[in-house]
Amino acid sequence: MARDAIDNFRDPAQISCVTALPLDDIDHQLLDLVQVDATLSLHELGERVALSPSAVQRRLGRLRAGGVITAQVAVVDPKAVGMTLTAVVLVELTEDDADQYAAFCARMLAEPAVQQCYSVVGQWDYVVVMVTADLADYRKISNELFVGDKSVQRYETLPTYERVKAQLAVPLSASTSTEIKP
Repeated sequence: MARDAIDNFRDPAQISCVTALPLDDIDHQLLDLVQVDATLSLHELGERVALSPSAVQRRLGRLRAGGVITAQVAVVDPKAVGMTLTAVVLVELTEDDADQYAAFCARMLAEPAVQQCYSVVGQWDYVVVMVTADLADYRKISNELFVGDKSVQRYETLPTYERVKAQLAVPLSASTSTEIKP
């Protein structure tokens, strides 16, 4: 049954690749820049990619409308706001059941302490990244999310010692341009 789920798996990213918005080298340069600092003005961006501010605005609008840019957010240092524990949690569910997976995903989406959740292939079903104030806070939340859930077969918590790298920027380069050339 698990093999069928893998064979029939359709990641939305894979589906969107078929109808991906064509991106040229300038689009990639703009994306690289706004992934590092989304507060750069249209004028500053234009200077860096040799376009007018209005041309930059049109391109960014097209990237937003095309679903390439999905949000502009401020990245907060968890420790600066008292969230001192980051934990990676490996989760195995009891059955390979679509309803069970949907219910688990709904719980992860609803929990503010869950920063990221990935469905994975292998011995575990999910990898969950959580941030909490401390171990006691983590224990309380994990008891609600994992211990109290009959669909969770087992879970393993990997508390982190230090954050070496944390970013969500997608690596881009001019060599990965999807521009259709004549």
